Amino acid sequence: MRSLQILFLLVFSISALGSQAIGHAPIGVMADHMHKKGESMISLRVSYMKMKGNSLDGNSISDDEILFIDNPHSNSPAKLSIVPIEMSMKMLMLGGMYAPSDDVTLMFMTMFTDKSMNLNTYHAMMRNNIGSFNSSSSDLSDLFFSALVKINEQDKSRWHAEIGLKFSVGEKKEKGIVLTPMNTNMEIFLPYGMQSGDDSFGLVVGFTNLYTFTDQHTFGNQIRFFRNISSKEWHYGDKTYFDSWYQYSVSKNFSISSRLRLNHQQDISGFDSNIKSPVQTSITSNYGGFTAEAGLGFNFLTQIFPGSEDRLALEIINPIINEKNGLQMKDKAKIVFGFQKSF
Repeated sequence: MRSLQILFLLVFSISALGSQAIGHAPIGVMADHMHKKGESMISLRVSYMKMKGNSLDGNSISDDEILFIDNPHSNSPAKLSIVPIEMSMKMLMLGGMYAPSDDVTLMFMTMFTDKSMNLNTYHAMMRNNIGSFNSSSSDLSDLFFSALVKINEQDKSRWHAEIGLKFSVGEKKEKGIVLTPMNTNMEIFLPYGMQSGDDSFGLVVGFTNLYTFTDQHTFGNQIRFFRNISSKEWHYGDKTYFDSWYQYSVSKNFSISSRLRLNHQQDISGFDSNIKSPVQTSITSNYGGFTAEAGLGFNFLTQIFPGSEDRLALEIINPIINEKNGLQMKDKAKIVFGFQKSF
């Protein structure tokens, strides 16, 4: 916790050069803009998301129905016997950008995650609820290094590409104490979704377009691909994001945005023989799928620290389509808060 406090002090101690609130995309969009030669920027994003309830192939399913699903790891118990009730995840993302030329902007980002899940345990034979427990994990999870390259820039439209690398540095052998179907407490390897990383190395490729209708109206689109290059044992599935957003400038210091995100992710590749508890999150096919989200965002320019304006941003995101693979928890609302400063 002390290291996080120091991180905040470092971020908030740097001065900035102001611009306009509409100059950046909604805060949930990464790698959306470039800088002029010699310019730099730091950013800090804090997000909170929650999942609650379960779905099977996109359709709601009750806890009682889950208890009739086979446990692929063992015959003892023969059926799934631990059911996730709700999960929350907090993320802290610190990023930096620097432009060595007008045509190239370098970007770095690191991510810290904190996950917590509440679960119910059912008796292996009698199938009655014998209690609840919580599992959690927290660690530095990913590092990103990217280059944004200008493709085309005109009066009202600009295009740029992104090429980068993603390094998973989080713990992938996290353990926790669970309440077993035999009504005992035991330390086990936590399921895949509770691990902070997968020890993988991947490629990031993206394309972004921003079109300016007038000084008050802008429209943007972005697609980003995340592809695994190498990993050990297992890795989270390759994924693709597509974002489309509209922004309206109320004033120089305040803008409003709406955003649609489409997300497709494959299930987990490989497996860890140590992860075998009778819960859906221990099954590799119960990951990935297709989801869609809608966001409402606000960008503010204000004077908090010495220098030019500070950019504050908030985005509230809600799921609108849930077509996840297999048996998974349902997404609920997500909130993203951000701080950005150029200099």
